[in-house]
Amino acid sequence: MRDFTLRIYRELLESLQSAGFQFQTFEAFIKSPATRAILLRHDVDDRKLHSLEFARIQHNMGIKGTFYFRMVPQSFDEGVIKEIYDLGHEVGYHYEDMDFANGDPDQAIQFFEKHLKKLRTIVPVETICMHGSPRSKYDNKDVWKKYNYQDYDIIGEPYFDLDFNTVYYLTDTGRRWDGYKVSVRDKVQSSFELSFHSTAEIITAIRENKLPERTMINFHPQRWTDEYPLWVKEKYIQQIKNIIKYYLIKFR
Repeated sequence: MRDFTLRIYRELLESLQSAGFQFQTFEAFIKSPATRAILLRHDVDDRKLHSLEFARIQHNMGIKGTFYFRMVPQSFDEGVIKEIYDLGHEVGYHYEDMDFANGDPDQAIQFFEKHLKKLRTIVPVETICMHGSPRSKYDNKDVWKKYNYQDYDIIGEPYFDLDFNTVYYLTDTGRRWDGYKVSVRDKVQSSFELSFHSTAEIITAIRENKLPERTMINFHPQRWTDEYPLWVKEKYIQQIKNIIKYYLIKFR
């Protein structure tokens, strides 16, 4: 079976349900973490309608997830944001304000305030998550070296408010589940000695009761499709991006 299709995505969710995991939004986990919790995080970087399809699939299965939207046209869409929220999912801000401000934290916080207010005119927002921006020399998390997101009624940011020694982190960065090897910023320090390359390997681990009790799974829905031409295009474009990111990491 081809990886990064909606078909195998559904199979992944079904295996998690069959294993008895409880699905929580990031907001719900921060407030009251379940013993066996799956946090489905979605970074809506591009092709926002793919994220809407993910949200509909989860809704039809009785599952809730968290969707983080950027303030760029390929992500931000009032109709899509509202529909995803109305399906019962959490919506948060996928901030990249240090990039917008060229590394100036004082200007970045002004962008952050403006963008958070704009998103909150559509839906409630209680959590945020940085956008990795691999081509940028700025780390968007650095704005919090000077400012505090809790001053904006934000209760959580995954890279600050999750203990990744107790919550296992899986991300499809690089269109692979071991993409941390070519990831510029979407990586965490963790004590888990567990690694997967394909979605099929994760499904096998779930069925063999080898997935950690608490796991955050980060998806970039623009990479997932059943449409073969787009699937091929995404596969080879991502391979080129991974090579570029490899050298960015090496020379930085």
